[in-house]
Amino acid sequence: MDTHLINELKHISNSMFNKNYFGVFHGSISAKITLNSFIINKKESILDEVNKDDFIELDCNTEKDYRWKDASTDVDIHQAIYSNLLNAKYISYTMPPYATAYSLNHDIVVAKDYYGLTLLDTVHIYDPKGFKDWENRAADEISQYLKNNSNHLLLIKGFGLISYDRDLTEMVKKVAILENSCRLLTINSLN
Repeated sequence: MDTHLINELKHISNSMFNKNYFGVFHGSISAKITLNSFIINKKESILDEVNKDDFIELDCNTEKDYRWKDASTDVDIHQAIYSNLLNAKYISYTMPPYATAYSLNHDIVVAKDYYGLTLLDTVHIYDPKGFKDWENRAADEISQYLKNNSNHLLLIKGFGLISYDRDLTEMVKKVAILENSCRLLTINSLN
């Protein structure tokens, strides 16, 4: 695996963990390395101190072998996005607390702060309409939604945030801006 890429993912993963976007055993981050392969964190990885051994390389064109079972539980979501969105180079699944909490009672995030308004404007909140079979539906529904919308963020009611981009820093910046916008909207609603 590319040492520079691992170091980038390690740095970003640590930052996102420290911001509480990743939990101890939830969240995932991946990077496409060829047209048909990507690396993703392993299932048991704690994302504040990842290293090369915490990532696994997977090929989308081969039969799913034992490595797929070692990968993050979100691996099917990442694979579906990479297969359907050629411009996806990096993907993350995070659960930023303010954005996730905001999703529970709203259908749309209408940012009112400068950065949220200028860089995101509005973010629609996807309602999975129940979690009983969400694990079976998530990969298809998420990839189809992202394929049919130009926004690189998908905030899912009560589930968290899926984001992708061609640039790792841009992806993380959008996650941070959305979380900050939701935090400000929540604080403002208390007045």
